[in-house]
Amino acid sequence: MFPFQLLNLLFIATKGEEEEKKPKYDISIYKPGDLLEVPRTLFTHFGIYLGDNRVAHLIPDILPLLSKNQDAIKTMVTNNRLILGVIAKVASVRVDTVEDFAYGSDIIVNHMDKVCSRPPYQGDEVARRAEKLLGSVTYSLLWYNCEHYVMYCRYGTAMSFQTYQFCKTVRKIVCCKKSAFLTALMGVCIMLYLGCVTPLTTLPTLLIPFTIWMAS
Repeated sequence: MFPFQLLNLLFIATKGEEEEKKPKYDISIYKPGDLLEVPRTLFTHFGIYLGDNRVAHLIPDILPLLSKNQDAIKTMVTNNRLILGVIAKVASVRVDTVEDFAYGSDIIVNHMDKVCSRPPYQGDEVARRAEKLLGSVTYSLLWYNCEHYVMYCRYGTAMSFQTYQFCKTVRKIVCCKKSAFLTALMGVCIMLYLGCVTPLTTLPTLLIPFTIWMAS
């Protein structure tokens, strides 16, 4: 049996176990065009409600690279498939039921209306834009994720507050005076250890800490 067939069986097996944990959702409270959020452990997942218990959402998924079995691909995306899809930067905008989309989490409706400076489109227009983008996409954790997709559909601007906060946090950690000092110290230690003090080694040792210092 080929490796991708083994992975396929693993994904299908885990799906059965995870489906048992899914709670029931009252879909009568959702309207076409609603922006749905489901908080996860490390991030929030987003989707657009299309009506009739259907949610369009962008989600990483490795399985389409490993199998041509459309029945298996259409099943709920498990954590294994999602994580490998993030690494491979492979995703798709697909339609799932509210239960499969929420994955057992609580659902927050239209919270972004309070955060985004732009007014949302009409519900039918939001749903139309969401369906128009169905299909395979190149995934980027920072530059094109599920939040970029729903923000474009509902507000006409592809942005991600999660990405902004992440980059802001990284900048605070990397671009600080302490980081500049430690980088300079590490460069000097490496040069002394190697016994190689030349313009080729000295220039990066000075330039990198200086750049970090100026950015802090």
